[in-house]
Amino acid sequence: MDVLCIWMLVSGIFVVIGILSWRSEKAVGFWNISQQIQVSDIKKYNHAVAKMWFVFGGIFAVIGLAVLIDDSVGIVGMVLGGMFWSIALMVVYTRIEKKYRVM
Repeated sequence: MDVLCIWMLVSGIFVVIGILSWRSEKAVGFWNISQQIQVSDIKKYNHAVAKMWFVFGGIFAVIGLAVLIDDSVGIVGMVLGGMFWSIALMVVYTRIEKKYRVM
C-alpha cells in the first residue's frame, strides 16, 4: 500500500506541474528548463502543455491502481505502464511543440 501512496503522490505532482503550466505567463519548458522556447501563442501553448500534464497525471494514477489487484503483478504493470506512458508523453509534447514553435 505504501507503493500506491507514493505513486499517487507522484501523479499529483504531475497535476501540479499542469496547474503551474496553465498559469504561467512565459512559455513553459519540457526538455530543458534553462532554454526558452519561442512559440506563436504562449497562452494556447501553455494550455496545451497543461492539458497534457493533467491527462498524464490522471492516467499515471490509474496505472498505479494495478497494485491493488496483486502486488507482484501490479508492480510489473506499474513499471511497464509508466514507461510506455512516459514515452507517449514525449510524443505528445513533440507534437505540441511542433504546432506552436516559431522557427
